[in-house]
Amino acid sequence: MALNSASHNTPGKKTGPVTGQPPSLSDETKAELLSAANSDATGQSAPGRDGGDKGTEKKVKSEKELEKERKKAEKDKKFQEKQAKLKSEGKKAEAGKEKKEKKATGKAEKEKEVLPEYLEETVKGEKKILKPLDDVFHKAYIPKVVESAWYDWWEKEGFFKPEFVNGEVKPAGHFVIPIPPPNVTGALHCGHALATAIQDVLIRWHRMRGFTTLYLPGCDHAGISTQSVVEKMLWRAEKKTRHDLGRAKFVERTFEWKSEYHEKINRALRRLGGSFDWTREAFTMDKNLSAAVTETFVRLHEEGLIYRSNRLVNWCVELNTALSNLEVDNKELEGRTLLDVPGYERKVEFGVLVHFKYPIDGTDETIEVATTRVETMLGDTAIAVAPQDPRFKHLIGKNAKHPFVDRLLPIVADSYVDPEFGTGAVKITPAHDPNDFAIGERHNLPFINILTDNGLMNHNTGKFEGQKRFDARYTVVDELTKLGLFVKKEDNPMKVPLCSKSRDVIEPLMKPQWWMKMKDMAEEAVKVVKNGEIKIRPENAEKTYYHWLNNINDWCLSRQLWWGHQIPAYFVRVEGENGDPTDNSLWITGRTAEEAQKKADKKFAGKKFSLERDPDVLDTWFSSGLWPFSTLGWPEKTADYEKLFPTSVLETGWDILFFWVARMIMMSLKLTGKIPFSEVYCHSLIRDSEGRKMSKSLGNVVDPIDIMEGIELQALHDKLRLGNLDPKELKTAEKYQKTAFPTGIPECGSDALRMALLGYTTGGGDIAFDVKVIHGYRRFCNKIYQATKFVLGRIGEDFTPRSTATKTGKESLSERWILHKLSIASKDINDRLAAREFSNSTQVAYRYFYESVCDTFIENSKAIFDSGSEEEKISVANTLYTALEGGLKMIHIYMPYLTEELWQRLPRRPGDKTPSITVAAFPEYVEEFDDPTSEAAYELVLGCSKGIRSLMAEYMIKDDGKAFVKALNDVSHNTAKAEVQAIRALAGKGISSVKVLSKNDATPTGCAVYSISSVAIVFLEVKGRVDLDAEIEKGKEKMKRAADAAVKQRKILGAPDFEEKVSGAVQQAERQKLEDFLVEQRNRELSIQQFEQMKLE
Repeated sequence: MALNSASHNTPGKKTGPVTGQPPSLSDETKAELLSAANSDATGQSAPGRDGGDKGTEKKVKSEKELEKERKKAEKDKKFQEKQAKLKSEGKKAEAGKEKKEKKATGKAEKEKEVLPEYLEETVKGEKKILKPLDDVFHKAYIPKVVESAWYDWWEKEGFFKPEFVNGEVKPAGHFVIPIPPPNVTGALHCGHALATAIQDVLIRWHRMRGFTTLYLPGCDHAGISTQSVVEKMLWRAEKKTRHDLGRAKFVERTFEWKSEYHEKINRALRRLGGSFDWTREAFTMDKNLSAAVTETFVRLHEEGLIYRSNRLVNWCVELNTALSNLEVDNKELEGRTLLDVPGYERKVEFGVLVHFKYPIDGTDETIEVATTRVETMLGDTAIAVAPQDPRFKHLIGKNAKHPFVDRLLPIVADSYVDPEFGTGAVKITPAHDPNDFAIGERHNLPFINILTDNGLMNHNTGKFEGQKRFDARYTVVDELTKLGLFVKKEDNPMKVPLCSKSRDVIEPLMKPQWWMKMKDMAEEAVKVVKNGEIKIRPENAEKTYYHWLNNINDWCLSRQLWWGHQIPAYFVRVEGENGDPTDNSLWITGRTAEEAQKKADKKFAGKKFSLERDPDVLDTWFSSGLWPFSTLGWPEKTADYEKLFPTSVLETGWDILFFWVARMIMMSLKLTGKIPFSEVYCHSLIRDSEGRKMSKSLGNVVDPIDIMEGIELQALHDKLRLGNLDPKELKTAEKYQKTAFPTGIPECGSDALRMALLGYTTGGGDIAFDVKVIHGYRRFCNKIYQATKFVLGRIGEDFTPRSTATKTGKESLSERWILHKLSIASKDINDRLAAREFSNSTQVAYRYFYESVCDTFIENSKAIFDSGSEEEKISVANTLYTALEGGLKMIHIYMPYLTEELWQRLPRRPGDKTPSITVAAFPEYVEEFDDPTSEAAYELVLGCSKGIRSLMAEYMIKDDGKAFVKALNDVSHNTAKAEVQAIRALAGKGISSVKVLSKNDATPTGCAVYSISSVAIVFLEVKGRVDLDAEIEKGKEKMKRAADAAVKQRKILGAPDFEEKVSGAVQQAERQKLEDFLVEQRNRELSIQQFEQMKLE
């Protein structure tokens, strides 16, 4: 199909005019185009190949060729004069484009007109008004034009709502995916786009296969992130804190802010084409979801699974709250490192091991210890040594004397101590270290907290009281030095825990919190995966799942925030008693304050008391753990809950498999008695084109909207400056953007983005994300667009397809072949989607549409439309319609906008009232179409034409090409004889004749050779048109390269674990590589023989 230049655009600019010059191509794009041209069934030569290979001697030219060159030179001169004139008049569109650019696009430079801004005329929610395909905005594929108006219509028509029959799900069953709720604080990134693409493909696939489907949208309130953002905004705008507003007003203000950002997220999800039922949208702080949270907490507290305890938590001084492990990033240090810490003017030292001595009470001895957090020595309550360590055996049972506070530290023996690390003696700070906490419990040690919530030293630290924790790190060393107790500092590799939100250093701190017992629930969650009730993909994620659940600790539920679900627990303050807030027995829970009061009246009968509600909120993961069933109405027995639960698939990143997925499974089993979903699919993490993790400080976080709509480089830089990057990070980020997007990001559209992301999804490792690949899929969109335009033009406006897609028995070989390809592609794509082989499924769809429909069958149909009988024309028109419509429905799940735009332009079969491709039937395997005999016959035709084109391109034969097909058995001879005109048509315009020879005919001489298979060989006459010595030398080099490559490929295939470790699809591809190398080797050998013979003649 001819490309229209409006299918390209300058990055960041609106799509250009149909007469404009396309932008320069990247090396990757050129490689793709070269590859496509070499395999192109239209007879095009690869760009750059028709001018000769570099370093190759020129062929001997005939008088006829020389005359043609003279004429061409004259035409070129006239063209250049015309271009110079246009330039002087200011009418030249673009100057200085390289010659190979023109060849790559097949376009000469033309005058450039600027398209006006596209305005969609369709009323919002109405069916799109389809303009003629010769309209200025519809001559070629323009994402903005194609993707406009459809989503509003889909949504208004209710195509995305679950469809019930008499109140029951359809016979095929139900298929439900609740979206992993994005944080309401953030804009969507490419990870969200990947997840949406995967989830929506599964939803659309099942919808088109007759399932009752629901893709349930929603957002998470993101407690810490949201409160942190709103507090910062409040301070910047009004110089107020949340305490200035008060809790109720602050929560109200946060809801207002949430609404704005929530809508941005929803707009992006719609733009991505996610087929969500927005009438069922959920938010974790909605009334019904909040009721589910309260019900869960109260029920589990009543059962004794939730309890109150004073234990160590991850404390963020900057945010003044406890954090989950997921909200803590561990920064790896190789040794001494100075880090920026919020609240400190100078950087703080980490990555050092400080050695100092404690005096042994009543003696002149000392015991040396080492620590990476020397300030915590102010909370030491013991020193531990290995039981059998001879250096300290005599000290066990004695006491060390603290140099700064009035405290004796018992020396205890504990097997936890590694005698090889540090000094072999370990200072124990039970209130500020998880490992020390466990030792403290084993030896019944005092737990002494030395810090305030704001990170200051408290009254337990003597003269250090009031100092900041990391200021004390230095003053403690100074004081130890004065007393002669400081020994040394040395580099020490370590991990520093940082708050993922504030980047503050996390402090282990004792806090009275609410905890949930997890061991029994974890055991049940392990069972349902092991017995196959829940399938986790990829399988290696199961190991992580089991490891976490088998080593699970109780869950800290409390967060010291205002934004979130306030804990429905009340402390009973009995008059005249000094109750301990850590005493679980003094707490009452209730679904309402009235219920809590009644419980307290009963439990504390006869006593006067008041109830004080816990001001803390629950960990965000608590409400998220209820997501699959709370979004369907639980704890109420709603119709959605009764009919659509359990859900079908939970698709998410593997990095939150244990933090979220495992908790959903545990909570669902406990609260509903059912699994929450039957499958967990963990997608890969997206990295940039250099393999680095996406990070704002690196500048490689890409907004999917920018990919869909295009953005200039300067605008990308401007976005960076809206963030909080420091100057160094900003410089690094801008440098990456200039390298990765030197001219910005071109407009790619939603469909290209979706299919590219799915093409990346192999189920393997991380994804190295490259915008160039996405832009390549935009070209595929244009291929589909132009193919459909061609079909519509050929079949005519009055065409009505047959009522059913069945064979008449009169189809030509090429028709039988394409119907076979449609049936097999349908089977393969369904099989691959069932196996969650998303990348392979896109390849099936791509190859069917690009190679089978566009590059082969459409090209073959041209000859029939031009010179076939009326009966043949009608037949090929119906087959073309079936092949195209099947292809559009097949690709719809990946590219919803483009396929709807084109499908709506196709005539409907009689009786077909399907309103939208979104609810059309997905292609299935049709046994009647399965025709391997016709496939083999037509593959011979294609192989012959490909062989001729390859030889024509390699030996630069542009006209009067004479080709021969030598069939090596009777079947191939009969096929080639019957289809000789098709072979010639597909071989290209430069072929003047194709002669079919039988196995008994003499082998042609004076030819280059191309072996098709074991049943046929193609010959192209080159005698007198090539430099024999040069071609022999070149052929030998290429034959050697092919032979060497075949040897390497055999080693790959012969590896002991090749078949066990590599998927079937990859195995097939690797075997095909070997076959290709062997064919290449054989072709060179045969051609060299012919050239040697020519030299003797």
